[in-house]
Amino acid sequence: MTSHAHTLRHRHVEADGIRVFYREAGDPAAPTLLLVHGFPTSSHMFRGLIGALQDRFHLVAPDLPGFGFTEVPPGRAYAYTFDNLARTLGAFVDALGLARFVLYVFDYGAPVGLRLAAAAPERIAGLISQNGNAYLEGLSEAWDPVRRYWSEPTPAHRDALRGLLSPEGIRWQYEHGVADPGLIAPEAYTLDALLLQRPGNEAIQLDLIRDYAGNLERYPAFQAFFREHAPPTLVIWGRHDPFFVPAGAQAYRRDNPEARVELLDTGHFALETHVAYIASRIRDMFGQGSPAGPGGRDDGTSA
Repeated sequence: MTSHAHTLRHRHVEADGIRVFYREAGDPAAPTLLLVHGFPTSSHMFRGLIGALQDRFHLVAPDLPGFGFTEVPPGRAYAYTFDNLARTLGAFVDALGLARFVLYVFDYGAPVGLRLAAAAPERIAGLISQNGNAYLEGLSEAWDPVRRYWSEPTPAHRDALRGLLSPEGIRWQYEHGVADPGLIAPEAYTLDALLLQRPGNEAIQLDLIRDYAGNLERYPAFQAFFREHAPPTLVIWGRHDPFFVPAGAQAYRRDNPEARVELLDTGHFALETHVAYIASRIRDMFGQGSPAGPGGRDDGTSA
């Protein structure tokens, strides 16, 4: 590997009329991992994983519009929908010339990244889903207030969701289901909260929560991608996630029986507590000199 294998760079690129911020590390000649974050975070969530894998992989982690340090010009009149987030991600991938990559999706990153995968399956060398849902049975009862908003998008039902955007609500999402909250870096949830509190961002996030209903209609297309293309797949999931329950992880095997599924003793943000273990599993499946194929499985709880 060349010396840049151990250099993390923070960059911007113009894509889809947007100044997209991204983190990049590793040798571009190595297998590429495209890391797509979710709510309420940004590419910052991948900081530990990038450090653990940059000796063997080329890692690219963008901030989606509305998150992190990506800048949407006011004149762009950007509509914050999952279709548009996926369109911007596709333009970003094209701008960087990423022809083929292993796709890592988390939370919102799943419906965004899987739109890209379903539209261009030839680009997907493998799939890693870390609490990235694609099945109805993966949605917990914690979605009930959101479902009420979907069915009746009244101001009262919209206001009921503002707690998810508060500093306390964001911290709860990090710590829920974690045996030792001392493992959670406070700068993670603090940074998320500060970035979401920028002028206009609360409305953006509530619009995205409403638009999430359309992702459920896309699930059959995502499942068809799993079934028809069967990319090497690692599903690695915090089993105590309050939003996406283990049934959503296990369901991946219905359409790709060779998918590896592992449930970890942690919550929604598994990388905060299990980054070393997740990195080791990625090395096993997708590292140079390792078979990219399915191999064995783990049907129960790990780590």
